[in-house]
Amino acid sequence: MIQFSARLALSTATLRTGVAVVAVLLSGWLQWGWTPGFADNWMRDQFIRLHASDAPEDRVAVIDIDEASLAAVGTWPWPRARMAALLETLLADYGARGVALDMVLPEPADAPGDARLAGLAQHGPVVLAQAFDYAARDKPLRVGSLAAGQPVRLPSQAALASGFVANHAGLAQAGQVGNIGFVPDADGVLRRLPLWTQFEGREYPSLALALAYCCTPGRDAGLAEEAFAGRFFTLPFAREWTAYTVVSAADILNLRAPADAVSGRLVLVGSSALGLSDRVATPLTASTSGALVHAALMSALLDRQAGIAPAPWPGRWLAVLFSLLVAGTAVYTFPRLPAAANVALLCASALAWLGIAYVIGPHDVHFSMAGPLLSLLFLLGVAVPFDWQVTQRESRELLGTLRQYVAKSVVDELLRSKVKNPLAPALRNVTTLIADMEGYTGQVESLTMAEAAQLTHDFLDCLTRPVLEKGGTLDKYTGDGLVAFWGAPLPIADHADLALEAAQQIVIEVQRLSRTRELAGKPPLRVRVGVESGMAMAGDFGTSSRSIYTAVGDSVNTAARLQVQARDLPHDIVIGQGTVAQARRHRFTLLGDVVLRGKEKPTTLYALESSDSP
Repeated sequence: MIQFSARLALSTATLRTGVAVVAVLLSGWLQWGWTPGFADNWMRDQFIRLHASDAPEDRVAVIDIDEASLAAVGTWPWPRARMAALLETLLADYGARGVALDMVLPEPADAPGDARLAGLAQHGPVVLAQAFDYAARDKPLRVGSLAAGQPVRLPSQAALASGFVANHAGLAQAGQVGNIGFVPDADGVLRRLPLWTQFEGREYPSLALALAYCCTPGRDAGLAEEAFAGRFFTLPFAREWTAYTVVSAADILNLRAPADAVSGRLVLVGSSALGLSDRVATPLTASTSGALVHAALMSALLDRQAGIAPAPWPGRWLAVLFSLLVAGTAVYTFPRLPAAANVALLCASALAWLGIAYVIGPHDVHFSMAGPLLSLLFLLGVAVPFDWQVTQRESRELLGTLRQYVAKSVVDELLRSKVKNPLAPALRNVTTLIADMEGYTGQVESLTMAEAAQLTHDFLDCLTRPVLEKGGTLDKYTGDGLVAFWGAPLPIADHADLALEAAQQIVIEVQRLSRTRELAGKPPLRVRVGVESGMAMAGDFGTSSRSIYTAVGDSVNTAARLQVQARDLPHDIVIGQGTVAQARRHRFTLLGDVVLRGKEKPTTLYALESSDSP
């Protein structure tokens, strides 16, 4: 049993380790085969909202062609002359550092107005817009004339476009033109913008990047890294929308806006009017003006250029290391703690990771926040039930083993007491009972094999039933007898009295069987019982191939000698001094002192008063 248990423990440990390894691999798989999924996006959105600052953004302003502007100045589309006047007012009267127009003008309109716009775009700090399409279509979009492209520097770092909607040819000579095309995530939320877009061998900057290049001192200072940061730049959305200065276009045209709302700032002109359909969903709100999204990118670029953006965190490795730590802890604690404690440990780990992700999430967009949570969920769904099943199997095996030796009442008490490894050897104060049939050889020599087997069965039944009824532990059968003891695996205060009561009941049972046999003309039966109490080592003993739950010690050996001595005495039950000293419910008759086999000193023998009476 010991060897089998060792193999079982090794197999269980291997499986438990395998489950932990799979949990870590799941976290690594989400990290290095990473595409943001719903869980990652949802978590990061919540953390972005919590982190977003409402401190005013005084470097950027948004001029909004809103419903009030359309009502005050005129319905859309506005004449190009009015659009040119809006840009001229921002630059000349309000001192804007640069202006980006967040709308595409694919068709020419009033010629003087178009000419004014073309001049502003060609000679002034003005950035026009063009929109690239990233969807695969049967008939690619080709509208207007692309402008401001440059040779591709790093093809792998630019988003690949399939088509475009650009301004009409009259505006194709603009000095700076920025892309306003985007690709929302699967849930329709805009979280990323392409900083560079590649189309037919040329690359084009985003609107915010073009405005930064156009109107930021030291054009490339602090922007080179962002310019080649990847196909899509994940917006940090570090500021609440209320942090941005938004001015109605009508107030600019009528010169009613305060000068400090625009002066010295980079300005984005867009529209929040529903009729212009320039609204998108973002992590901050379900509906936002597209110009505000470009303003958020503009702020992020300026933060990086100024060196005030948070330093990136090692989120990728931290996520996997966290999963490794939790999985390693689970391998240690799962076999040692109850299932409820392990579930609580996993829940606490999940909360700890959420705290870490809250700190890291908005600053490192290149790691999977859901990876460790998936590992924890896997451990909760697989490892906890696995260890519970292992515990149940071990309990069933332990109970099966115990019931071979121990009375049901003792097993039930063991379960209630939650004794850990009750079969482990331990020094116990026990009372040992050894019973044997007198003259067994003479009884069976004239019987057939079937009759001898039946006699042995009936006799052992007379011995076993009283032992178990009195809560004894069955040690072993000795052919025509048995060895039993009380006081292990659970300590019992009255173990000496219980053993004596079992011995009395054994005598009664054997006498009853003997009378039945005598009526059938068969010879009578007699049982010899030896009982002694004292300290003994009780537990699961044996070798790697076989073991048994037994008790070993001087008191056990003395009980065996007392049982043998009974053949020379007129008493069926012979009792040692240890039992007499510990019994409280019985009275004894002194039989005298005898030197037992294997003993050097005499042993005092006792019998129960009226022990031979049925």
